[in-house]
Amino acid sequence: MGLFSAAYVPAFVEIAKGDGARGMYEVMQNPAMTAMVGPTPVETGSEYTVGAMYAHTMVLFCGLIAMAVSMLHVAGHTRGEEEDGLTELIRSFQIGRQANSFAVTVETVFINILLALFIGGVMVSFGADTITTEGSFLFAATVGAAGIIGIAIALLLAQIMPTAAGAKGASLGLMGLMYIIRAGTDVSNVDLSMVNPLGWTYLTNPFTENNGMPLLYAFLFTGALVLIAYTLEGSRDMGAGYLPRREGRGKAKESLLSAQGLLLRINKGLVISWLVAFVLLGAAYGSIYGDMQAFIESNELISQMFLHSEVSLEESFTSTIMMVLIILVSILPIAMVNKLYASENGLYLSQLYATKVTRARFYWTNIALATAAGILGILVAAGGLGITAITVMDQNNTMEIMDFLAAGFNFLPSVLFFIGFSALLLGWVPKLGKLVYVYLIYSFFLNYFEGILDLPEWFLNTAVQSWIPRMPMESFELITFTVLTLISLSFMGIGYIGYKGRDLDERA
Repeated sequence: MGLFSAAYVPAFVEIAKGDGARGMYEVMQNPAMTAMVGPTPVETGSEYTVGAMYAHTMVLFCGLIAMAVSMLHVAGHTRGEEEDGLTELIRSFQIGRQANSFAVTVETVFINILLALFIGGVMVSFGADTITTEGSFLFAATVGAAGIIGIAIALLLAQIMPTAAGAKGASLGLMGLMYIIRAGTDVSNVDLSMVNPLGWTYLTNPFTENNGMPLLYAFLFTGALVLIAYTLEGSRDMGAGYLPRREGRGKAKESLLSAQGLLLRINKGLVISWLVAFVLLGAAYGSIYGDMQAFIESNELISQMFLHSEVSLEESFTSTIMMVLIILVSILPIAMVNKLYASENGLYLSQLYATKVTRARFYWTNIALATAAGILGILVAAGGLGITAITVMDQNNTMEIMDFLAAGFNFLPSVLFFIGFSALLLGWVPKLGKLVYVYLIYSFFLNYFEGILDLPEWFLNTAVQSWIPRMPMESFELITFTVLTLISLSFMGIGYIGYKGRDLDERA
């Protein structure tokens, strides 16, 4: 998290060379971009320095990541440990009812303070112009404050919600709601965003106004929520929330009486939320097409990434942005495959495998649903990008919606590869399932910056996307498409062999 937040300073220095900063400023004035990353107090392109650009594009997303991690950590080590029976064991000693929550709070605050110090130190170490010490540590403090706000929200909802999963879901849902509300107020009236707790993070405006007052609001808000949470915890029964558990049906729906129905129900919320995110992200990128000419031609580095001979600017941009979207689309099926292991680790599958349902049925149903989600994700992401781009481009545009869909489904073998890789680990070494995300991030950086970094071809080919041509800039290759698809399917088959023969990995 610290490196993600701080280590891109050299890249932004390169982007700002020439008229790059001015071009970036013009693009970021698009209301869709304001809704996505927030506003900037800078009023002219000439004032859009490296520091202003970095804070404008990075601070909100870095804060969201810190907030989400803190929420999951706090909810997992409060209500999660109550459900696992660990809190009951701890409370058998002579300690207060809030001792565990207090320990988790102190620990997570300390983690966010260390994170902030690390981010500030790394940013200052680059010695870049306009990346001042004051601005760097305000940027860092803003990210840490977002994490601390996440602590308070999760701790409060951990007392209210009936389950740990409910506390996590409600916390992340509230974070998403705050993000959506601030998107509207940032575009219409940014002063209203100051009422939003999320606004107290990015509206510090590091490197420009350096306004530390919102951090005071954040810490007062956090302190109030934590006190309320401790009061509520002192009055509730262990393992119970203030909202009652929803009573289940007397009889299950008919759809739940099959493996596919059960797995579909388990993944429904995950799939819907990610598909909505893909549509919005595709539309946000599509809205840039009307302003991209000034931005891309203003900077040699950006031109190197997006301008190619005999290829239109829109086609070149589409080939790169589509790769970014496909990387994000790949997260959904990976998460669905890994969720089968989470169910196994939570002692649920041992009950199901005691019935006549075979491992093969659960494994292949899960893989099929993940594949269907990946295909649907490509459709909505490419469709959202294409429809929005065609709407904002001028009449001289030569691209059609099928060009965007073809560019998206050209990367289908990449999505299948990550599903196959996840299935392979699920079958043989399920505890290493998170390694797929590491390789996904590695592939993204290698492909996104290959036009800037002078890397040997063999090294670039260690990322699966490097084997796939970038449509519509390049032509479709049937052999590559077929070979990568077959490799992915073979991974799924080998994964099944391991899954069928290994013992269940259960915590009990």
